[in-house]
Amino acid sequence: MVEGLEKKRKIEEEWSSIYASKQSLTRADFPPDFTFGVATAAFQVEGACDEDGRGPSIWDAFSHAPGNICDGSNADVAVDQYHRYKEDIELIAKLGFGAYRFSISWSRIFPDGLGTKVNIEGIRHYNNVINELLDKDIQPYVTLYHWDLPLNLLESMGGWVNEHILKYFAIYAETCFSSFGDRVKNWITINEPLQTAVNGYYTGVYAPGRREHSSNEPYLVAHHQLLAHAEAVSIYNKKYKDKQGGQIGLVVDCEWSEAMSDRLEDRNATTRRLDFQLGWFLDPIYFGDYPETMHEKLGDRLPKFSERHKELLKNSVDFIGLNHYTTRFVCHATDNREDNDFYRVQEVERIAEWEGGETIGEKAASPWLYMVPWGVWKVLNYISMRYNNPPVYITENGMDDEEDDTSPFHQMLDDKLRVSYYKGYLAAVHQAIKDGANVRGYFAWSLLDNFEWHLGYTKRFGLIYVDYKNGLTRHLKSSAYWFLRFFKAEGGKNLKLD
Repeated sequence: MVEGLEKKRKIEEEWSSIYASKQSLTRADFPPDFTFGVATAAFQVEGACDEDGRGPSIWDAFSHAPGNICDGSNADVAVDQYHRYKEDIELIAKLGFGAYRFSISWSRIFPDGLGTKVNIEGIRHYNNVINELLDKDIQPYVTLYHWDLPLNLLESMGGWVNEHILKYFAIYAETCFSSFGDRVKNWITINEPLQTAVNGYYTGVYAPGRREHSSNEPYLVAHHQLLAHAEAVSIYNKKYKDKQGGQIGLVVDCEWSEAMSDRLEDRNATTRRLDFQLGWFLDPIYFGDYPETMHEKLGDRLPKFSERHKELLKNSVDFIGLNHYTTRFVCHATDNREDNDFYRVQEVERIAEWEGGETIGEKAASPWLYMVPWGVWKVLNYISMRYNNPPVYITENGMDDEEDDTSPFHQMLDDKLRVSYYKGYLAAVHQAIKDGANVRGYFAWSLLDNFEWHLGYTKRFGLIYVDYKNGLTRHLKSSAYWFLRFFKAEGGKNLKLD
């Protein structure tokens, strides 16, 4: 207990000192070429599920199956960005963001996923979105895969468990490069492959909802996503990069893991936990293989890379995209109390409380999300040290409110806790840059309240409130106005952080 309380005191003193020095932080305090943007994902916002030739995705099927979405909803309409993209882009411009990270729906481009026939209407739609962004001086950051696999690829060949998917992803990726790359200069191949692997193929709470072969399928799915990423990057680098002048990366997600104590076993547990998050996907790219800790814990369950695959993966990112939301304490645990073998095999336990019962940070709506700004500072410095300071974009960062249709409308718009969240996390990002981390940009999640995967419409992450009961009208929240003032403040003196 004494050891834990001493650690708490040291972390809080260190962070308080850093935060106190940033009480007048504004846009002017970040590098001139630093990118500030907002982010969404196609399935969560577009709607228009069967319009203009779009084929069904695994999330369409999953969300329509009874019991998969906690409020029984689906994303057939979502927040209708397919039809309202001009309105939403106008709002991005109004708030002062210079970039928009969005994803392309694979099944809008190839309805069956196979690449046999391009859906011209899908190409037209994304051309319109990209052109509208550029007309507003907003740079598109395009994600090729944000979890919405064409349903036919699952039903006909098993989806990500089948190595043949690499061929179809490569066809899809090249079609996007050739169709949009004259204007899109920032590409992301795959978003959070860890979540697809674990929640899609182990816990089953994400599409496709598989858990029957959870001892090996998550690792096979992760392996194939890494190889699909590498194939797409190879095509881009060989055929498009020089003439189009863009860059391409991969988005990983990581909650920071802080050792519960300074005991060696807890520090080693923290290393294992980070290896099973970041190392799983970044070590093959930078070091040629999965982390040794994964080999030790998983043995033959961990797929092997051929020499060709190792060469394809080698340094196959121009930048790392980091999705970060929260932090946990980690301790060594051979008898893990969590009902989840993914943590048991790591021999770790994730803890959200200091010794003594105080939570690690103020809690958001989701049970997994606590406000711990110093976590992003630590994970950025960790990436910098472990991977030789690569360019990093924070591609998602934000928090959610509970949907509450009993609260007054003005109260739902006055999201003070979200404002506090962004203040703290941007201060931590600024400190990481000051420490030398090569952070190039920051994207707030999310532009809009939207369909929050298996949680349906019960959680709201948006800077912009979407009125689900009154025509999906958009309303700026206090956090949106905060960013507006953050960008307009001059000389770093006009905007207080408290």
